[in-house]
Amino acid sequence: MKKTLLTAAALALALPAHAQDEPEGAPSPNQIVEAADAEEWVSISPEDLLVMTLAPDPQGNPRQVVIQLMPAPFSQGWVENIRKLARAKWYDDISVNRVQDNYVVQWGDPNYDNPEAEGETKTLPEGLRVMGEDEYSQSMESMSSAVQANKVNLKRDEFGRYLPLYEERERRAMISIASTRTSSAPQGWHQRDSYGYFVEFYNGWPIASNTAGDSAVFWPVHCYGMVGVGRNYSPDTGSGAELYTVIGHAPRHLDRNIALVGRIIEGMEHLSSLPRGKGELGFYGEDELDKRTPILSVRVVSDLQASSSEAAGRKYAFEYLSTESETFAKYAEARANRRDPFFIHPAGGADICNIPVPVRRVASD
Repeated sequence: MKKTLLTAAALALALPAHAQDEPEGAPSPNQIVEAADAEEWVSISPEDLLVMTLAPDPQGNPRQVVIQLMPAPFSQGWVENIRKLARAKWYDDISVNRVQDNYVVQWGDPNYDNPEAEGETKTLPEGLRVMGEDEYSQSMESMSSAVQANKVNLKRDEFGRYLPLYEERERRAMISIASTRTSSAPQGWHQRDSYGYFVEFYNGWPIASNTAGDSAVFWPVHCYGMVGVGRNYSPDTGSGAELYTVIGHAPRHLDRNIALVGRIIEGMEHLSSLPRGKGELGFYGEDELDKRTPILSVRVVSDLQASSSEAAGRKYAFEYLSTESETFAKYAEARANRRDPFFIHPAGGADICNIPVPVRRVASD
């Protein structure tokens, strides 16, 4: 039987629990992350961070949500629109209009496409881009350019399939396991997934692909906390004025059907705990308009840093654990095979959405 060599982070998605010796008193995934070297953490550009300020909660406590925007090559037209909308202060004084249990929280203009709302629809700023449905995913050519720009080697495995997201490294993070065959993937491919040919991490984000080789297309996936663009029926693709975040089990059936533009990296509790709407799809009906949470403002952190609010902007500094680091490989494998004291039976695998990329705040000066 042939064998193939891949990183533990990729293989954790389908790695047998007995593939490695189980050390006594093994560290938990969080303990592995806490031990990561400083150089394994990657700073998030303030241009890619949004601060969304909600109205205070019923007890008067402040509420802020921090969103990290999606990197190239994914969804860049929508991301550009979102920055433009934030800089035009268009998001100021909109509201959370939909909270559907085990699904999404959605926010936008309460008067847009809402027959029960009263008032005029907000005028969108000029110059917003209009994207096609083909931009929900990216071609191998686009991925090749992106990984090269990020200094990630694009390599093929022994079967000629691309391994676009990891440099091959002769380190402890790399292991060899026996090939397996599934009904949906040829021999030797390990990152099995119900919604795509394979799944991996790119530049800190979970993505999937439909096939291998030069004809492959790639797309980001709907995990908990991901942020997407609300839209009407096809061919509408949304502008970015209407946004949502996932608050339940990963709705992967939405992949490639709607644009994903980012993820919540702080303050998720302020959205996931909101009262559920009783209307269709979780929208707040006319008898529960008081449940709508006002959104006071949305700002790009780089703008805060460049303004008189520079001191406030400095406190929004974050970094994520590199998904190409040895520590991430160990962390992902530990998520797939929990050996810390609470667990009795290692699962032997993990869904891509059950390996959340660690993000942490950077202490301000």
